[in-house]
Amino acid sequence: MNLSDSGMRLLKKGQKGFFYAVFSRVGIMMALLVLQVFFLFSVFHWFAGFVPHILGSTIVFTVFMVLYLINSRTDPTAKITWLIVIMLMPVFGALLYWYTQSETGHRAVRKRLEQLMAETGSRLPQDPETEEALEKANPDEVSLARYIRRSGCFPVFSHTDVTYFPLGEAKFEEMLKQLQTAEKYIFMEYFIVEEGLMWGRILEILAQKVQEGVDVKVMYDGTCEFSTLPYNYPEKMRKLGIQCKMFAPVTPFLSTHYNYRDHRKILVIDGHTAFTGGVNLADEYINHVERFGHWKDTAVMLKGPAAQSFALMFLQMWNITEREPEFDRYLDISACDKTKPSGGDFSSGFVIPYGDCPLDRDKVGERVYMDILNRARSYVHIMSPYLILDGEMETALKFAAEKGIDVKLMLPGIPDKPMPYALAKSHYRSLLESGVKIYEYTPGFVHAKVFVSDDCRAVVGTINLDYRSLYHHFECAAYLYRTACIPDIAEDFEATLGKCRQVTMDTVRNEKWNVKLTGFVMKAIAPLL
Repeated sequence: MNLSDSGMRLLKKGQKGFFYAVFSRVGIMMALLVLQVFFLFSVFHWFAGFVPHILGSTIVFTVFMVLYLINSRTDPTAKITWLIVIMLMPVFGALLYWYTQSETGHRAVRKRLEQLMAETGSRLPQDPETEEALEKANPDEVSLARYIRRSGCFPVFSHTDVTYFPLGEAKFEEMLKQLQTAEKYIFMEYFIVEEGLMWGRILEILAQKVQEGVDVKVMYDGTCEFSTLPYNYPEKMRKLGIQCKMFAPVTPFLSTHYNYRDHRKILVIDGHTAFTGGVNLADEYINHVERFGHWKDTAVMLKGPAAQSFALMFLQMWNITEREPEFDRYLDISACDKTKPSGGDFSSGFVIPYGDCPLDRDKVGERVYMDILNRARSYVHIMSPYLILDGEMETALKFAAEKGIDVKLMLPGIPDKPMPYALAKSHYRSLLESGVKIYEYTPGFVHAKVFVSDDCRAVVGTINLDYRSLYHHFECAAYLYRTACIPDIAEDFEATLGKCRQVTMDTVRNEKWNVKLTGFVMKAIAPLL
């Protein structure tokens, strides 16, 4: 594949310099946020003189907050973090806890999503013969499928071809080919979009397809405004005829809504082809530029009726801000009938695309991972860029290994962020003692989010093993059972393992003191990172 620098650009060179950062909308927002923080601390400072008079009340208040936290429904690991915060800073910590636990900032989004979910809950009906075939293949699988469907409109599909891509470059090459085939619509929902070779090539095709009458919708997370794209980028896209919006654009005022980011990576073409995985739309994901060594990422392409689920996920997010949502125009309900192969042939395996929403109580991403660990008979091999575990997930990993399951974790050898890297290492000793095998990818950074188990089931998607993904982000993935690509996933893991160094108790003991100290300290506030 020719990776020469070319492609459409909507931004001028040099636009991201120091003065742009300072005088742009982002710079203004940061200045206003600093002023808000300064005001809050000033208020506390004004009342500092009254501390001796209210010390007794503070102690009583702290005891009350501790008892309240213990009896709350907060995750047990997060409870410990909040207990530390409130005991160190009773008043400020309690206010911060109230603020983060309240619905301030996302009440309207929650209400709108609930409305959209209710309206679309039956848009993709479950084919009974497909579900029956899955139950005959493995009753445990259909139980998991029913749980996933309970959390949203996520049917089980068959008659869908799944292709696995072991690198971002392979996904990019296939994306360009598939985008050229679009005749009706293109949906793109990505956490990160950054101008460069990858996005430039894609943008050229999108602009061409608009001229051909294809409906093109692009959505990206609002945090891109801080690092990759200016606030008016959607307007620049609309001048090309591309419908574009940011999810939760950042404003100068504090809001709990900013804690919930759109971390999904979805491309849907005409309802019959869909992509998901870890690959964002920026040049490091295809190794055109190098930031943290070689970038190891993965993705899958679904061709068949299962792509309809990703179209529905996209439309639910897109229509949060639309007054008159459109679903019938894009969702081909008749495509679901194709899940009933002629002659009862289900040899293509089963696919369950699913999403995870932070605004409900269903932690689907974590529970699917834990289900794989609990039902494994031989092995569970995992790729993840981060390892910031709550007690339940750590216990599931350790319990699987203690039962004799071959549990292997593949993590980055070159970190992208020092604190998550140190936090991951703080779990190493406990996991190793239970028999979990840990490997670090020496050429660079592993950004893949992959579970593969027993040569028959796998998950490829956007869900990391950290609090952000498991609790705070909008995520998505494809659960695969007996699909033809699962041996490819298992083989890719084994091939990549040859480029890794194994972590042992000796390497844990010999870790740099500053990394140990950082992990030791940051573990206390891991749920807040």
